[in-house]
Amino acid sequence: MPQPTQTTPPAPATASAPSADPDASTVDRLMQAAAHAFADKGFHATTTRDIASGAGLSPAGVYVHFGSKEELLFHLSRSGHESALRLLRAAIAAHTTPADQLAALMARFSEWHVEQYQVARVVQYEHHHLTPDHHAEVLALRKEMDSLVRDVLDRGLADGSFTVDDSADTGDTALALLSIVVDVARWYSPTIRRSPAEIGATNAALALRLVGAGR
Repeated sequence: MPQPTQTTPPAPATASAPSADPDASTVDRLMQAAAHAFADKGFHATTTRDIASGAGLSPAGVYVHFGSKEELLFHLSRSGHESALRLLRAAIAAHTTPADQLAALMARFSEWHVEQYQVARVVQYEHHHLTPDHHAEVLALRKEMDSLVRDVLDRGLADGSFTVDDSADTGDTALALLSIVVDVARWYSPTIRRSPAEIGATNAALALRLVGAGR
């Protein structure tokens, strides 16, 4: 991934300490603690004791609100995908031309992966641990995101502002664009001295060049 310029990073939760806020609701604290633990250790290596401890609860406290560790992962995955989907829709609705829409959705989605990097890491890389029914629900949200990007590409091809190699089927280009964003969750760390806006601007520029609309 490209890694230019240096500024002060944002202030998301660090990888060294859980982000659970003692003033948040118990469910929110559990979700925050789970995001930290899953992002840090992975789903299988994380125990309910890890999550409970991060939320300031006894191990039994997890089961008051969630029937299993998988159920907690599902709620975290679903809420993360729904948040990202709202963000993409808003970014597209705020602009009228396909080029501006593509730049906006790439920039804002990339920024979200920085600002919520622990949740994003779980959302993007741990969903395959879900049960088949839960995975299907999350997969439907992912397909909806893909459809939004494809629609923007199709409009850009139709009005001549975009040129892509797979013009008969924009699926490969949409996948490449979303992969650029998703990869942010893999490599980002608060030690990287780049702001969310800088990372978003870099990825937006990459996207426009990829579709022949570089500025």
